[in-house]
Amino acid sequence: MNKMSYIPFLNAYNRYESREVKVGNIGIGGNNPIRIQSMTTTDTMDTAATIAESIAMIEAGCELVRITAPGKREAENLKNIKEGLLAKGYDVPLVADIHFTPVAAEVAARIVAKVRVNPGNYTDKKKFKVIEYTPETYQAEIDRIRKRFTPLIEICKEEGTAMRIGTNHGSLSDRILSKYGDTPEGMVESAMEFLRICKEMNYHDVILSMKASNTLVMVQAYRHLIVKMQEEGMNYPLHLGVTEAGDGEDGRIKSAVGIGTMLLDGIGDTVRVSLTESPVAEMPVAISIVEHTVGKKESPSIEPIENEVGYDPFHFKRRSTNKVGVIGGGQVPVVIGDFGDVKALRQSSFFPFDLKYSVPLDKWNIGDFACDFVYTGSLTPSFKLPGLVNCIVKADDWNFEMESCIPIFTDVNSFSGSKAQSEKMNFVHVMADQLDAIETLKDVESVVWVLSSNNDHELLDMRRWLIALMNSGSKQPVIAYKKTTYTDELSAQVELSAQFGSLLVDGLIDGIWVKEEKGAEKEKLNKIVFGILQASRSRVSKTEYISCPSCGRTLFDLQETTAKIKAATSHLKGVKIGIMGCIVNGPGEMADADYGYVGTGIGKITLYKGQEVVKRNIASERAVEDLIDLIKEYGDWSEPKELIS
Repeated sequence: MNKMSYIPFLNAYNRYESREVKVGNIGIGGNNPIRIQSMTTTDTMDTAATIAESIAMIEAGCELVRITAPGKREAENLKNIKEGLLAKGYDVPLVADIHFTPVAAEVAARIVAKVRVNPGNYTDKKKFKVIEYTPETYQAEIDRIRKRFTPLIEICKEEGTAMRIGTNHGSLSDRILSKYGDTPEGMVESAMEFLRICKEMNYHDVILSMKASNTLVMVQAYRHLIVKMQEEGMNYPLHLGVTEAGDGEDGRIKSAVGIGTMLLDGIGDTVRVSLTESPVAEMPVAISIVEHTVGKKESPSIEPIENEVGYDPFHFKRRSTNKVGVIGGGQVPVVIGDFGDVKALRQSSFFPFDLKYSVPLDKWNIGDFACDFVYTGSLTPSFKLPGLVNCIVKADDWNFEMESCIPIFTDVNSFSGSKAQSEKMNFVHVMADQLDAIETLKDVESVVWVLSSNNDHELLDMRRWLIALMNSGSKQPVIAYKKTTYTDELSAQVELSAQFGSLLVDGLIDGIWVKEEKGAEKEKLNKIVFGILQASRSRVSKTEYISCPSCGRTLFDLQETTAKIKAATSHLKGVKIGIMGCIVNGPGEMADADYGYVGTGIGKITLYKGQEVVKRNIASERAVEDLIDLIKEYGDWSEPKELIS
């Protein structure tokens, strides 16, 4: 099997050819546009509130409205919600969200346009038990699933109802975990168990999703899924999403890294951005991700790839590089700030890059978002910088006495013809269509490439050059470079996250360099870059929150609680905290978290250390304080440090 078979061509944009599935009055997949959807946060039994929120979502751009139906009663009330929306002139398709209750799915399938089922808990109760299966006992499990799942398929066929088989990384069954482990392959097989039954019954109105809060897992799972479907003669549409993405800038960046990576490769037919915010707030983010990543067909051609050495899109492995100073060699990717052609340098000039200087103390404070290098053009500082920070200067203005400065050469020829080369490190700029540059300098150990592209398909262009570098046998580090003119913060978050995130989730680059133009704010861009590194699991610079979006199952105010937890813990660099509104995905989705805060009843919270319950049914009024005590108990607490001024 060709390693690149999840897409036809690595060097050209081609949308994944899925079959069309009708969901109410709209089509998903095929030649249809990417559809935008979200989920209500109201109690499903509050008909008026659910109708009102649905209308707000629709008017913001939502094309499918999903509503939780945890039980038969809620499923039956979907009829009243549907009729209420129709009476107000809204015929957007409704989707019932089902987890543990097959009877609710069967009721909902006769009312709404689509039913979402989670294969991890539709027929299974998760007990986190490792089970040894023989071929016979495993087949018996599949037969059990078939018996329980078949009635829903029959109803969907009868009513013309579509179905989403939505795998969540956090709710894989004990059966899947026992056989495949907590892996992207396991996520795919979880869906395939159900999908094969649909195919056997000649039911094809199916859409699939592979959601995870870990962007690497999410991307790999979708790629595995496409290959698996190809092997079994299937091409069902794909619903994209990063689950439990969180809120604010972090949630937007994480969503754009995961969803954007897929869309840039032409993969995906419908999108949901999962923010711990109002569903209306998700609409502009989803729309922006689609607009920035889909359908850029007119662009300079990119030379095809004849073979690939060491590039594996299905399993994360950082590209093997030599260590050149603090770059490459397995070190975390670096961040380069850019002053442009600055006319003067002062200590205060470095503040946007989280390098703060106190005049009274004569001391630098290196923040969590401090750049590793700062480009200063033709100027060099007349003062001493912090020991871990270096300046990058134009090669024509560099000399051997500048110990804290690194030269950058405009191209291969300027480097080859120069006698003023640093013995330690030299940045060399190269365009992604200049493949011949690789052979010229591939053996120079001091070279760090600065790679940029003028192609509309920057990702494809850069990835092609990087794989050519790998094919050459070179292990030189590469910094991805991009100019941005965005003053709109959301556009910057989305565009940069999709572009750089795609390269980072495949482990292909060793750093990021963003040059701001036309008024884009340096400090905001710098924080976005660090956010991209965190979202792609490349470099940790802050606390990570695995925070679910609210829905009708949520047992406390997620937005208010998340804000309160963040206010108390945002200084705990590297600590992962899961904040879950209910038990549906809680323990599983928090498998990657150090601590968990899960709603288990009205006004009741259960705290986890990893997947282990530590305290049950705590009153929500004191649960945040108990969470802090738990973090202290396990030695992960530190007091917030005071910044110098």
